[in-house]
Amino acid sequence: MAGYVKSQIQTPRRSLRRSTDEPAWVRWALTALAMAFAGVFLFLPLANVFAQALSLGWQYYQESIAHPHTLAAIRLTLLIAAICVPLNCLFGLAAAWAIAKFEFRGKSLLTALIDLPFSVSPVVSGLMIVVLFGAQGFLGEWLRERGIQIVFSIPGMVLATVFVTFPFVARELIPLMQAAGSDQEQAALTLGASGWRTFWHVTLPSVKWGLLYGIILCNARAMGEFGAVSVVSSHIAGLTDTLPLRVEKLYNEYNAAGAFAVASLLALLALATLVIKTWLEWRVAREEQLAQQGPMLSAGDIAGNSVEK
Repeated sequence: MAGYVKSQIQTPRRSLRRSTDEPAWVRWALTALAMAFAGVFLFLPLANVFAQALSLGWQYYQESIAHPHTLAAIRLTLLIAAICVPLNCLFGLAAAWAIAKFEFRGKSLLTALIDLPFSVSPVVSGLMIVVLFGAQGFLGEWLRERGIQIVFSIPGMVLATVFVTFPFVARELIPLMQAAGSDQEQAALTLGASGWRTFWHVTLPSVKWGLLYGIILCNARAMGEFGAVSVVSSHIAGLTDTLPLRVEKLYNEYNAAGAFAVASLLALLALATLVIKTWLEWRVAREEQLAQQGPMLSAGDIAGNSVEK
């Protein structure tokens, strides 16, 4: 009897899937079109990057990666990402928690400001930093009197990267926190938990996968950012060149193999990001599936036991 109840519960879902299935030729045609598009515009350029990087042999590839200026660019890229990602993580958590859990004046404005970097060109964001902190900028004279240099140095590159990457974590967490609601937090507060304890033991575990997903995307964008960083960088080899800037400089020096060798590092980063993103999506889908099947199976067992009795 329990098996009969389970089959009756699952039958509507199966019939729903059959009713929404398209003809086989439509599915195959759409799949072939998507694969052809991905092959021409994604896989072929990616394969060409590695082919060009190894065009002069493995020895030249290693020498290009081990060049002192390339190693300095790698260190600077990692440094900027190590600064920007934690800052954006803190901002994303705070902004998402405030927007999803509270009602306050200016909430719509804050939500719009979070989306601002998506609508502003990275080059324009770099120019805004120059206008604010440059030698002829709004704060330029005040900074110069105190011996502080922002533009054309590492602090300016960090500011530019923070600006273009700060929506990623917040945009991943806001819908998750809104969907979760605030019932669990209110229950924890009612039982005597402090706000900080409620955040760590109730709110954060419920959005852990979204937080990790946002951090991965933020890190990938921070390490691959070119436009905004190019504007505020002084382009000094070995000092203020990140990996994307190093690729541009090598290519402009007609060292195509070296440029592609350095670009292959960014391509490997993109592939690693894609693999981790796919794994996270699989884990989230798996947990949701188990959460949906658990109540259904328990309901079927209860129904079966009651009928047998």
